[in-house]
Amino acid sequence: MYPPPSKVKINAKAKIPNNQQQRVLSTLNSQKSQFSTLMATSSSCSSPYTNGSSPITTIAQDHLFSILLLLPLDSIFCFALTCKKFRSLTYSDSLWESLCRRDWGSSTIDALRSFAVDDKQQQFPWKKLYQQIYQLDSVYCRRLLTHPLGGEELILPRPRASHSLNFVSGSLVLFGGGCEGGRHLDDTWVAYVGNDFKRILKWNKIGSGVPSGRFGHSCVVIGDSLVLFGGINDHGARQNDTWIGQVAVHDAFGITLSWRLLDVGSIVPPPRGAHAACSMDKRRMLIHGGIGLSGLRLGDTWVLELSENLHLGVWQEIATHPSPPSRSGHTLTPVGGNQTILFGGRGLGYEVLNDVWLFDASDGHWRWVQLLFDLQNIPQGLTLPRVGHSANLIIGGRLLIYGGEDSYRHRKNDFWVLDISSVTSIMQSGSPPSPERSMTKLWRRLKSKGDNPCGRSFHRACVDPSGRNLYIFGGMVDGLLNPAESSGLRFDGELFLVELLLQC
Repeated sequence: MYPPPSKVKINAKAKIPNNQQQRVLSTLNSQKSQFSTLMATSSSCSSPYTNGSSPITTIAQDHLFSILLLLPLDSIFCFALTCKKFRSLTYSDSLWESLCRRDWGSSTIDALRSFAVDDKQQQFPWKKLYQQIYQLDSVYCRRLLTHPLGGEELILPRPRASHSLNFVSGSLVLFGGGCEGGRHLDDTWVAYVGNDFKRILKWNKIGSGVPSGRFGHSCVVIGDSLVLFGGINDHGARQNDTWIGQVAVHDAFGITLSWRLLDVGSIVPPPRGAHAACSMDKRRMLIHGGIGLSGLRLGDTWVLELSENLHLGVWQEIATHPSPPSRSGHTLTPVGGNQTILFGGRGLGYEVLNDVWLFDASDGHWRWVQLLFDLQNIPQGLTLPRVGHSANLIIGGRLLIYGGEDSYRHRKNDFWVLDISSVTSIMQSGSPPSPERSMTKLWRRLKSKGDNPCGRSFHRACVDPSGRNLYIFGGMVDGLLNPAESSGLRFDGELFLVELLLQC
């Protein structure tokens, strides 16, 4: 005889946060009265279940569905092995779409659905997609064409590096950067991503002069707005001003973008450039490190709290121990909730780094936790240290890391995936990663196919809402050496689309 649902065992190896365990038990206990009735009836019978059925098979399917959504994948697959009925439920597209929504977020799933509609797919294979994301081993690269409408003159952004590139309101927004001769740029460009985004994009210059020219600044997306901080101008002056860029799409006027200086009061981070930044939840921006006055590399952490209407902001320095050492040219990437991943950069001694740190702001407590791994145990892992790379969150809770340069200024064109989903789930369960927990298996180098970009550093990259398409623009690349030049450095002005190779 099977135990009542309040005693059903959950896979002991599965890591389930305490709050989810309570929800599972609550859902199971809600069936207790039903099972009590069944058991009372069976006590008056010589054979409780003559047809060999189990009490759990009488639970309504929608209740089973809700319970499964509270369990980790290994427990769901164990449940599928019990009988054909449960196998059919656990392999249904409706369940796997809900699991994708649970693990990847509703915005990602909605974006994937819209792509499926554009491709005239009647049904999206969610289980197959989930499996392919976790077995991802390749990306496909293509150089995007630019296309003038009618007979208008073709105008393109100048080649540049250390600029900003963001995906907001269905558009790519490019601002600033440095170009040939060490000059800064102050122009803002927008390219709407339409149905032909895999072939053609048209850049439109929105304006120039505001904000002032700079490179090495940071710019993050919060809602339908951009938040820009800091940077360096061509006189070497470091900035610490904060700007809000608001994007709007009009049927009559197309895309408009307006910048305004944000009132942040008297407490602000020291001036800097080449720092790292990212958004946190809906109204916060996190920055770390960079190059400050006199070329000193910084190791401080600051959070900007924005008002609901984005008209005011308050900066707060976060002092915790331990924390990442001072550096520049690194990346910060939001990975869901109040957690962020820091990777790489150049340290105080000009060394190129490969350490990984997780910043956790859950429950109002700020902390940095280093995630340890051994390069020697990762296939091709000795190539991981880098500065001037890009790191973006893609579908499935993974970081896609591209390019950068090593300590010898050799520019890279490799793609790496860091699976931080299991690490963040450990953090959510309340037990921080220990030195014994190796991250070796979380790294994977991807194969790249198609029109691969050449090696580059200090480019910029961003992903669309689906997390399936990565856009790369600009950067410093190796060029032909002219007799008068001391190095073969040149700036690139091409735009690439990198797609995750998924067969669905």
